[in-house]
Amino acid sequence: MYQGNNRRRNNNFHKPQRGGFNRPQQSKLIGRNINMFVKKATEVTFEAKYNPTHTFDDFEIVEALKQNIKNHGYSTPTPIQDQAIAPILEGKDLIGLANTGTGKTAAFLIPLINKIYKDRTQGGLIVAPTRELAFQIYEELKALTVDMKIYSAIVIGGSNITRQIQVVKRTPHIVVATPGRLKDLIQRNAIFLEDYSTFVLDEVDLMVDIGFINDIKFFISYLPAHRQSLFFSATISPKVHQVLEQFVQDPVTISVKQQDTSENVNQDVVKVEAGEKKLEKLHDLLIQDGFDKVLIFGRTKRNVETLHKELDARGFKAGAIHSNKTQGHRQKILASFKNNEIQILLATDVASRGLDINNVTHVINYDLPETYDDYIHRIGRTGRAGKTGTALTFI
Repeated sequence: MYQGNNRRRNNNFHKPQRGGFNRPQQSKLIGRNINMFVKKATEVTFEAKYNPTHTFDDFEIVEALKQNIKNHGYSTPTPIQDQAIAPILEGKDLIGLANTGTGKTAAFLIPLINKIYKDRTQGGLIVAPTRELAFQIYEELKALTVDMKIYSAIVIGGSNITRQIQVVKRTPHIVVATPGRLKDLIQRNAIFLEDYSTFVLDEVDLMVDIGFINDIKFFISYLPAHRQSLFFSATISPKVHQVLEQFVQDPVTISVKQQDTSENVNQDVVKVEAGEKKLEKLHDLLIQDGFDKVLIFGRTKRNVETLHKELDARGFKAGAIHSNKTQGHRQKILASFKNNEIQILLATDVASRGLDINNVTHVINYDLPETYDDYIHRIGRTGRAGKTGTALTFI
């Protein structure tokens, strides 16, 4: 148990004190054995041990793209890039089973960019489950298309839809979209899926998990019969398989699943005894050495906002993201956290899936997540890229 000094040592924890949380749903983890949150990290493994069969120069892609790849800092293909780029370049449908952070975004962007550069009549549509993930893809897309005259657009919720309609009506070569906003644009006759010859579904398991399965099936019903379909998911559940069957034809399947990120995470609990103040416990942690880049999760927007104000008043460099924040604000705060301009990022579960943020030293579950799967996704923001991280759960 992290920072011991416990007077009671039962293995069941109590419901949090009432405080007007207005949770839409109580955590299913309340009353569970605390040992589920206590685990030492195993030996860290990293994909650098992988010996690729290709270099980026080996791929049949145009020189301008090779230069952008080099300028972007990519020197050696990751496993998913090494195995996926060639069949995508050949026009084959592909199923990529890969975790977030394995380089899969470039694995589908590189051949897509090459295809469009060589034939401007082609188009690509990429669908990602969250705004943050869509932005990550869009930023990488812009970096890989410098001086190539390939025009792109991002259409996501939380941004001006009128402006987005104007942009997509100019038929950009590549559109990156979240499901809800894409459906809005289709229903307004602002975007036509038959204009796109390559369709990418990214993080499909997350899209299904957060309730977009019917939207995905809706998109597939509008797709042209002759298309290239690229499908990326960390897992293939029965519901994901329903999408898969409708989406790809005679696909190449590539699996580069790494060990679960949670295996690289030291997990422990911070027990708040009766009479102790939870905020003071958190404060005492955050001033310790080593808490350099900390992601703190709350269950509700209200909790996150309140805690942010408390930490800000105490002089911590912190920012907060949740669905009530504008997209511009969320991107600004994420950039500040990635660039180490702030020490602490507070978030609801909007940030627990898919975000690829380097060098997060600690994930703190200030409020319990709703499910154990949510817990695993939260703590997966640390212990990445061959490093050991720490996850602490307040009990």
